[in-house]
Amino acid sequence: MNIKDLKYLVALEECKHFGKAAEKCFVSQPTLSGQIKKLENELNLQLIERNNRRILFTPSGIKLVNQAKSILKEIETFHKIANNEIHGVSGPISIGVIPTVGPYLFPHIIQEIKQDKVDIFLHEDHSKNLVKNLEEGKLDCIIVASVDDIQNFNRIDLYREPMILAVSEHDVLCGKKGLSMSDLSDETFLMLDDGHCLQDQAIGSCFLIGKEDERFKSTSLETLRYMVAAGTGKTFMPKLATPKEKIRDGVCYIDLEQPSPSRDIVLVYRKNSPLEQYFEDCAKIIQNKINGLNL
Repeated sequence: MNIKDLKYLVALEECKHFGKAAEKCFVSQPTLSGQIKKLENELNLQLIERNNRRILFTPSGIKLVNQAKSILKEIETFHKIANNEIHGVSGPISIGVIPTVGPYLFPHIIQEIKQDKVDIFLHEDHSKNLVKNLEEGKLDCIIVASVDDIQNFNRIDLYREPMILAVSEHDVLCGKKGLSMSDLSDETFLMLDDGHCLQDQAIGSCFLIGKEDERFKSTSLETLRYMVAAGTGKTFMPKLATPKEKIRDGVCYIDLEQPSPSRDIVLVYRKNSPLEQYFEDCAKIIQNKINGLNL
């Protein structure tokens, strides 16, 4: 058994096809098929159910595939640590970020977190997908609102972000001062669609005082902003996504009196990551930038 055998096994599980797995591993199909069969004989264990239509892994096969993925991750980490010790941090770094943070945070920090030998690749997605991709090694770190799914990773707290009430500039609430959550008990709110963690946070901390408008679900904060400006409804927006002016483009932004709703933004990465120091440096850059913005 060698590292290539483990790579063949993982590729076959991912592709569910001998030909595609062989192509992914840059070997011929007979080579890959023969090595998988050799591995089964060496282990004296059937890993795959073979038929003409599809490939199914046995329960034992699934367990060993998962272990093979873990081993390959550790080997990759081993090489990255060695490379970083010699050359410093280099190569592509994939950062996952939720859509309600990415467009509003990264314009402030992207130039500072880039280094001479580092290429940053950003991937926007919902929190659950980002956590899954981080676990599978497809992402190096993620920046998300704190959720239960990140308990098995290392995390660095970046900042606490207040939620700001957004209403039409023609709404009666726009002219009021000293609003609190209790003043909104009879209001109806627009929300993001399912999958956005901001929706879960809104349900937990904001919408307990009002009710959700079932007529409309937005896929982005910007669409929500347009709907609010059109007088369709009210919503809550993260502070970083709001302008300095109280009123802009038909939307009135209102800070709520304490206790006001908020969310914790964190940077999350795998334990024993060879990029740990780089992530700590990035976290300091973000924290300093947010302090300068007086969030």
